[in-house]
Amino acid sequence: MSSKDSMYSWHLSLRVDRPVEGCSMRSHAYMYGKKLDDREYDKVSSNHSKICREPPPNHEFSYRWFRGPTVEPCAYEGCPRRTSFSPHDWSIHALGGSGCSLQCVSTQSSLYKATFCNASCFVKAWKTQYTVQNNVPQGRSMTPTRRRTASYAEDEDIRSVGSANSGVNSTASGFSGYNPPGTPREIGVPNTPRSIYDNEYWGEQSEEWVEISRDQIYIPNADDVGRKLKVEAAAYSLESGELLMHRVVKTDLVLSRTPDPEKRAFVTSKPAGGGGARFRIVTYNILAEIYATQQQYPHCDLWSLSWDFRFQNIIREIVDVGPDIVCLQEVQADHYESHLYNAMHEAGFEGVYKQKTRQSMGLTGKVDGCALFWRRTKFHLIESYSIEFNELAQRQVTQVIGLNPRSEEGAAILNKLSKDNVAQLVVLELAQQSMASRSNREPMNQVCIANTHLYSNKDYPDVKLWQTLHLLQELDTFIFARGTNLPLMICGDFNSTPDTAVYDLLSRQAVHPGHPDVNTSDENGPNILPDIMNITHSHMLGSVYNTVLGEEPNFTNYTHQFKGVLDYMWYSTQNLRPLSAAPIPDESAITRYGEALPSTQYSSDHIMQISDMQIMNGGGRPP
Repeated sequence: MSSKDSMYSWHLSLRVDRPVEGCSMRSHAYMYGKKLDDREYDKVSSNHSKICREPPPNHEFSYRWFRGPTVEPCAYEGCPRRTSFSPHDWSIHALGGSGCSLQCVSTQSSLYKATFCNASCFVKAWKTQYTVQNNVPQGRSMTPTRRRTASYAEDEDIRSVGSANSGVNSTASGFSGYNPPGTPREIGVPNTPRSIYDNEYWGEQSEEWVEISRDQIYIPNADDVGRKLKVEAAAYSLESGELLMHRVVKTDLVLSRTPDPEKRAFVTSKPAGGGGARFRIVTYNILAEIYATQQQYPHCDLWSLSWDFRFQNIIREIVDVGPDIVCLQEVQADHYESHLYNAMHEAGFEGVYKQKTRQSMGLTGKVDGCALFWRRTKFHLIESYSIEFNELAQRQVTQVIGLNPRSEEGAAILNKLSKDNVAQLVVLELAQQSMASRSNREPMNQVCIANTHLYSNKDYPDVKLWQTLHLLQELDTFIFARGTNLPLMICGDFNSTPDTAVYDLLSRQAVHPGHPDVNTSDENGPNILPDIMNITHSHMLGSVYNTVLGEEPNFTNYTHQFKGVLDYMWYSTQNLRPLSAAPIPDESAITRYGEALPSTQYSSDHIMQISDMQIMNGGGRPP
């Protein structure tokens, strides 16, 4: 009994996400050991575990990927999924909210062993079935068997090396010879003359599985669409090269890439004479991965929330509209480095990034921020600055109010204002500058762009108003120092609807004294706003969408919890003119692919805003 005290259970976990054409698939393999006591010794029964006298040694993984044969995804002839593997057709929404496939197990039915993608197709097919005279085994159920079609792979390593039934003396010494690290190995199974990659070994004599990769990461291509994949992970001892454990999983059917984004129509404003250079600008909250969880968006498939899937859709959506300036919010720091910057650079853009001032959520880079890009053939960067609202709060407490930040009052104000939000500010100059003419003697060739994402908590409208006021004051100082005629656009997610004080301040340069946002209760903490007469600024701003369409959209954010306008594009009315804007898709278009956003068509919970702008003549270039 004492020997059991030194026993360990070894476990090998292997997971892969739902494969989609063009989206990276990473094998998530993890091997670990657990020391057993008397109560746990007889409970280790998983096919992916074994009992040994030592904890797992240092090890490395070797991987192999295989492509399976084409299969019939649904036996119902009227099912669109028989010929389409579009993510639109395979989402939970398209499947009627069911994540299960079904197989008919009635031996007396003509549909015996037929598989259906969901309950609806089974019911429709059942109306056409007929009885086949067979002997029905006793106890046979007449109801269809449900099979979960989740985002994760189906586990099929029922004959895994090192299973719990192998006994405590199982070793890998007879399984495989040593291979140098990083080289693929052929797995041999004890007392089994065939490789695990032999189709007969899996009872799949009629199927053909073709090896396609030996890397940890695999990107499905067009040849994989409509087929299943298998991935095998084998753990080898770094010291001896012995095979410790291995596991094989089979994926769901590979889906095709999402169809190209639907073209956005444009509404043009009333024509006006004159004018200078034109440019197209977009603003878009792209939903950072750290916030894209099934707890927050339960209507979404897990695979449709994955960053690799959403990134492919988002980058195509942005590039497809042909923008010259791109303002993005909720850009995760590690994804800016690994995905976004490279993709935008290849598309002809240069950019800058500013992450929020808080610490990462766990791993390095797991914090979001703002990114601003411009087309290299259209603009050159002249200046770039970032604004940290935490820093402005520190300055407010110490220099303006004159409090010690460690005092009770000072700490309370800082705690309320320090929400880690940031803003970006760039001055761009036209690469091909307008020349002076008789009608335009001093053409404008520069434009100032601000990009921000304000605090999200709806219970603190005074904090958002404070952030907006100080952003505008920083812009006042910045533009005044460079010439009052510098065209300005302020874009971003303001987390404020048109009935808020934030909207009033931006559009009217002031806030009504009776507005509830400036009369918050003591429950919201200390008062952080100046006297109402000092909540003002010098910019004459207009909302692009309100100017072009005559009103703000019905929504720019569409989720189960909230539907409304949070995103805006503001412009200086004295030297910029909106020529057109792309209306937000209506509710029927949004819900065509899901109950709410995000969906397989729209990969963020916000909708991108797009506008064509023109620099107006009559101003002078900043000195």
